[in-house]
Amino acid sequence: MCWAGRMMLGIFRILLVLVHASAACEFGPFPYRATGIVCRMTKPAALLLNQETAQVIQAAFRNAKFPNITGERSVQLLGKVAYGLTNIQVNDLSIEKSDVELKEENAIHIAIKNVTASFKGTLTYGYTGAWFLKLFHSVDFEIESSIDLQLNIKLMCQEDQLVADASDCYLTFHKLTLHLQGDKEPGWLKQLFTDFISFTLKLVLKGEVCKEINSLAQMLANYVLNLAANFVRDNDIIVDISLASDSVIKPGYLESHHKGLVLYKNYSNIFSDSVFSPSLLTESRMLYFWLSEHTLSSLASAAFLDGRLVLTIRGEKLQALFDMEDTEEQRKAVQMIFQGTSYNDSVAKVWSLTRPEISLQPEGTVVKSLVAVEVSILPAGEESLVVLYMEEEITVTIQAAYAEKKLILQPLDSSIEFKVFKCTADPSGNDPSIQNFLQTMISVVGIPEVISSIESALTSLMNSKGLNLFNIINPEIITRKGYIIVQLDFSFPNHLLLNFLEKGL
Repeated sequence: MCWAGRMMLGIFRILLVLVHASAACEFGPFPYRATGIVCRMTKPAALLLNQETAQVIQAAFRNAKFPNITGERSVQLLGKVAYGLTNIQVNDLSIEKSDVELKEENAIHIAIKNVTASFKGTLTYGYTGAWFLKLFHSVDFEIESSIDLQLNIKLMCQEDQLVADASDCYLTFHKLTLHLQGDKEPGWLKQLFTDFISFTLKLVLKGEVCKEINSLAQMLANYVLNLAANFVRDNDIIVDISLASDSVIKPGYLESHHKGLVLYKNYSNIFSDSVFSPSLLTESRMLYFWLSEHTLSSLASAAFLDGRLVLTIRGEKLQALFDMEDTEEQRKAVQMIFQGTSYNDSVAKVWSLTRPEISLQPEGTVVKSLVAVEVSILPAGEESLVVLYMEEEITVTIQAAYAEKKLILQPLDSSIEFKVFKCTADPSGNDPSIQNFLQTMISVVGIPEVISSIESALTSLMNSKGLNLFNIINPEIITRKGYIIVQLDFSFPNHLLLNFLEKGL
């Protein structure tokens, strides 16, 4: 959905972007304000992300386009002194400390202490006086500075888009020292120009650096929003993560509420109530996602409508299903069903006949669906022959986990009720041995095989969206009546930020 050096202010508000804000949004009437997804980022996550601030600040300083600084002033005895600073560039930059504070007025305050920066360029100056000829000099200069930087980042929504506004930016200078080339110029000359240019230089630095930080913050915000939107979209299946209500900022966490409606071609579903309450989430983990039963059920419906709930099994996998136990009863049933045909000449197809019903309970996710199973044999040079067709209503409880960058789905108790049973080996349906064998086979190995295939497909889908690039720590997937909670800690994948800054700047 929620990643050493020091942390980055832009990505910080960018992950904060995942926790959207909405100060200027107008939300529609009920039921359109129903919440299907909630994201909460806690103070420990903000502190971790803030460690990377240095990289964004450094990028902002280095990417800033500093204009030439010119000025003129009358000096007693010297006449008019004109000066110009050109080719200003940042040389060295370091940050001592960065602190973050979440404010309830929908803002994040970041205080960055002792930003030491060295600026280099060329100083040209000239003066005329009663006793002097008109003279012009050009020397290289270096400016040493020590700056405190304060940012109040406003999270707002404009035209249904999130805006991270970092324009509330202040620079406080503790040191601003001018060094002329080789320190050969007399001290009074350096003091003269330092006095002349310091005020103007401070204004220029503040304007350009703050403008670059604001621009970089919004660029990162747009990048993460696009990343989030892409993560919840796969071809024609889209999850609407637009804001359902104003975001919430507390001293301990940032929280955003999203619609979570599933859109698929002409299919969409609107729900009118939400069981979410802030008390359902704590502040002990870095990142939380709350998802409603309705959102997950709608995703399953969209997958059904898109024809994704189909599985074909053949060869060794098919053999493993039917040869689950080496007993006389099993061998007899298999011989009757396949009529002596090799597994390599057979194929089984499993698909859902109806939209799956999903119910979230404390013991796990309960899935109920009417499923069809068809087994065909494919004699060489002949048309396929259906030797087994059955429909059964299957209810299974599944517990989910995420480990080693893989989704793990563990089936628990299940029930099977045959609705239709057709077998060429038992056209009358009077032989209970075949149905008994098939019921055991479906329960013991068939359901786990189908769930394993879903597990693999969902893992591949999430990895294709880049989830495997993030360092997720001790994730927990907790089901409750009507909703599911995903809670986790994380470390930030530093290389992703560096790649973005290299490409974006």
